[in-house]
Amino acid sequence: MRLRPISRDDLDGLQRLARETGIGFTSLPDNRDFLASKIESAARAFEERTPVDNRLYFFVLEDDTNGELAGCCAIEGQVGREAPFYHYRVGTLAHSSVQLDLHRTIDTLFLSSDHTGDAEVASLFLRPEYRQNRNGALLSKARWLFMAQFRDRFPDKVLAEMRGVFDKNGISPFWQCLGSHFFPMDFDEADRLTGMGQKSFIGELMPKFPIYTPFLSEEARACIGQVHEHTRPALEMLKKEGLRWEGYIDIFDGGPTVEAYIDDVRAVRSSTLCPVEIASNLESSERPGWLVSTTAMVGFRAAWVGRGPGEDGTLSLTAEEARRLDVKAGDFLRVLET
Repeated sequence: MRLRPISRDDLDGLQRLARETGIGFTSLPDNRDFLASKIESAARAFEERTPVDNRLYFFVLEDDTNGELAGCCAIEGQVGREAPFYHYRVGTLAHSSVQLDLHRTIDTLFLSSDHTGDAEVASLFLRPEYRQNRNGALLSKARWLFMAQFRDRFPDKVLAEMRGVFDKNGISPFWQCLGSHFFPMDFDEADRLTGMGQKSFIGELMPKFPIYTPFLSEEARACIGQVHEHTRPALEMLKKEGLRWEGYIDIFDGGPTVEAYIDDVRAVRSSTLCPVEIASNLESSERPGWLVSTTAMVGFRAAWVGRGPGEDGTLSLTAEEARRLDVKAGDFLRVLET
């Protein structure tokens, strides 16, 4: 398996991925024209033909044995620069009465655009048949190596939105209790519009005043800051890298938004550059523990390898590993031990 930038020839494969993502995956709607536009935007970003604050770096995980696309992930260079980027911020209001000697604190939701200008890791999806052999970790972690290699293209902070809770019928209790009262559409339509980049209606229709959470149903309150069961592995990987929930949630399904300073992310701090040599008769661990990536933007590649750098700091690759990464002796790779 190898991760690479999406190419203009990947439209059919990307649409197959979009059809498998399911409800709540807003960034990859099954719309061929939109996906073609997304691919073109990403291609121009990797070619550095768009402003640095308006770049979408979109990657695909490719099965090297048959060319199939096994999954995808992305990095938004900066969010909220063209269309507002909204969250609810979970806060607290205090009320007190001296006469009655009472003091109450009440949880609230504030409509917020606090993350405007931050980077976002997004669109992580792995087809079910490929959810093995650390493919999910490859998808998630390779983005940090890209950001470490091209650190000057990104702002100080990064965030990730996690899919919220849905019941067995695919219904979001949080949406049913809150969002459905302000938007004259069902969740799927609101989800589709935001995925297509049409987000202005959120600020136009959502209430501008704090929402007192005791007015919400018990089922809706239980969704605040909680993730979909299929999203828990992705959340755990992000937490291990140092991202934390700071009280922001998705305005539709109540899922948490986790965040960190990019320079504090473990993979960014811990990855190093090593020169490459090609050798034969190399031993590989049964469970590869070293993730490597190339240093070119257009030709970016990432994959697992079976060994780390030697005592002299050189990373030895088999001919097959070198081919997969499209590197030769003397090139440099960014290396992360996991």
